[in-house]
Amino acid sequence: MQPDDVVTVLKLMSDRRQQLVEQRIASVNRLHQQLQDLLPGGASRRLTATRARELLASVRPRDTVGKARKQLALEHIEDLEALDKKLKQAGKDLAAVLKEHPSAVQDIRGLGPVTTAVILGETGDVRRFPSKAHFASYTGTAPIDASSGDNIRHRLNRGGNRRLNFALHVCALVQMTHPGPGRDYYLRKIAAGKTPLEAMRCLKRRLSDVVFRALLHDLAKREAKAGPGGHSGATLQSSASGPTPAASPSDRSLPGPANNDATPAPKALSAPA
Repeated sequence: MQPDDVVTVLKLMSDRRQQLVEQRIASVNRLHQQLQDLLPGGASRRLTATRARELLASVRPRDTVGKARKQLALEHIEDLEALDKKLKQAGKDLAAVLKEHPSAVQDIRGLGPVTTAVILGETGDVRRFPSKAHFASYTGTAPIDASSGDNIRHRLNRGGNRRLNFALHVCALVQMTHPGPGRDYYLRKIAAGKTPLEAMRCLKRRLSDVVFRALLHDLAKREAKAGPGGHSGATLQSSASGPTPAASPSDRSLPGPANNDATPAPKALSAPA
């Protein structure tokens, strides 16, 4: 497959997986409602098909309504089992594509095949982002300036691509809870007076730079394979200055939202030596 085709395939597959996730949530909610009416103490919302079957095994309704509720609950469990099977297969399919067409994004700690596919699919052509700051604005990790007079402050950016933002959130959670550069950076922010939530946002901003750098690495690798007759792309000078969250130099946000157009005109590529 061509690089653009790989990105499109990953986008389609990750979109399909997201649809399955949403269907599973709806199925669990329906199952939970039936169990609430069947069980004296109700049931936890953190349901699995196995746990739901165990709960239903203890229910033996004698009235017609109760029997109908149990039958519906069993059907919801079957739906849940089918969705779990499809989700498991979707994860395997994404991993197979990424194994055949690896990306430097996969090497970032905290990003598995599913989140990597989301990042590649939602980003598309990285050449449409002139700099890491533009990319951070698109991911919703660049803080928005909310200063007033001498009061310098920033507020949470609720814009940008929320699926990309969530993928970076998952990555940040993994890094901040395990020893490594990401956790070290998070703890430094805490020591500097940041709240845990503010430190988490700073880490996500740094990880956005790391992801952008990995995407540019993929681009440079493709261009090198293409040779002199290959496609032109964006300059690599906009990449993050190091491979870890602590290496990126700026927290500043952009004055406005990033361009969400998927196919702006690409700039000339300056390939690495």
